[in-house]
Amino acid sequence: MIENLSYLKPTWQSTTHFDMESLGSDKAVDGLKSNLSWFGNQCAISSNSKTSATWWVDLQGILSIHHIVIYYRTDHFPWDVDNEFKRRFLGFSVYISNTRYKENGTLCFHDNEYNMSTIPAVVNISCTVHGRYVIYYNERNPSKDYPQNYSETAYSELCEVEVYGKN
Repeated sequence: MIENLSYLKPTWQSTTHFDMESLGSDKAVDGLKSNLSWFGNQCAISSNSKTSATWWVDLQGILSIHHIVIYYRTDHFPWDVDNEFKRRFLGFSVYISNTRYKENGTLCFHDNEYNMSTIPAVVNISCTVHGRYVIYYNERNPSKDYPQNYSETAYSELCEVEVYGKN
């Protein structure tokens, strides 16, 4: 039976916006996704002005993963080409690893096709692998060129990450 393997599991993120507990990494696996905003206390939000943003969940065992659903921050603004959060979401990657390090894992998804018109606020990623850690990663390396409309710095603004598979 396929179930949400990430619910209430241990999490970590590279930075937390203003070091606020209400925006901590655990908010992305608490099962709450009715308020995809800063003020909803349901999103894990990283600090501003960073070149990379990393978030992970520890499934506490090597498990069979089927797919991953990511609910990104919207702040309840229309999800149109003027929404600043789309710029921050573009270019993200998802890795599955048996360690906390993406470099030791398998790249499950790298966004190189979405743009401001096509990226959804809720992304469903097919990823049939075994692993312990699901790692969200985004970067804005100053020495690289990124497509137009990408944010200048990296963000992780995850309101819920559901990892479906078999326990």
